[in-house]
Amino acid sequence: MAVPAEHHRAHPGPGEYIKIAVILAVITLVEVAVYYVPSLSGALTPILMVLSTIKFSMVVLWFMHLKFDSVLFSYLFVGGLGIAGAVLIALLFLFGASHTIVPGAA
Repeated sequence: MAVPAEHHRAHPGPGEYIKIAVILAVITLVEVAVYYVPSLSGALTPILMVLSTIKFSMVVLWFMHLKFDSVLFSYLFVGGLGIAGAVLIALLFLFGASHTIVPGAA
């Protein structure tokens, strides 16, 4: 059975892969730079999680070719990452709150 023309997307050439690789390298440089900025220490975890999510999505969509497959596969991968991230954040809040020190408590 032939695939309808509107669902067929051409794979990118080497130039687009190089662009994606440069974008991923820049995001990695931003991650490293953010780590060394002392004023961002309070927001370090959320910033790194957002940047890592962007990198994961780009790698999955372009280098694993999900961008060129059914949209359902992209939703499953990125949606699964979103659910895992939400669970991780909930656990960080849950267990982070249990380690707070109450002044005057014995």
